[in-house]
Amino acid sequence: MEPIALTTERLILRPFGPQDTYRVHTACQDPDIQRWTVLPSPYRLTDAELFTAKLSPAGWQDDSVYSFALVLRNSEALVGALGVHRRSRPGTYEIGYWGAPDHRGRGYVCEAVLGSARWAFTSLGADRLEWRAEVGNTASRAVALRAGFRMEGEQRSGLLNKGVRRDVWTAALLPCDLGLPGAHPYLPGREAPRPGGAPGAVR
Repeated sequence: MEPIALTTERLILRPFGPQDTYRVHTACQDPDIQRWTVLPSPYRLTDAELFTAKLSPAGWQDDSVYSFALVLRNSEALVGALGVHRRSRPGTYEIGYWGAPDHRGRGYVCEAVLGSARWAFTSLGADRLEWRAEVGNTASRAVALRAGFRMEGEQRSGLLNKGVRRDVWTAALLPCDLGLPGAHPYLPGREAPRPGGAPGAVR
């Protein structure tokens, strides 16, 4: 896919480029970003150069991951990063994000999540957008919940981060959660009725 930019009320979501290298490097010195994401730790300038100049453009070229720099419309300040990853299941994508420490607490990442979700549902043909984060990452979970994701449970050993298997929370957002049509009809499951008409397990 050709790289594109998205606009929300306060943000521009645009592809990363070499001009973002130093700002990405600075933001990713934050201990929380290094703790909760799969980014290298320590995070060196060469890591930022690799991401902005090679990995991010390559993701757009091969349609594997669409990485966005989250910048303020009025100043171009970098307030975070977001990626929409294509999964192996048709119509399923996964979202990941981090917020720059100097710009947290203002709803920027949630705004970007909603903007990118609408884009995924309307332009990529996504029917399901998944979120996963290590158990304990309450900040990422709060963003997902504010954006309308519905928690679906935990996965044991669901994430490999810096050589350690970790448990993860899982959640998903569907087009209907945002009032949008899906690429395919969705029929939610229903419990089988118990004797007497109450829902429950079939005997």
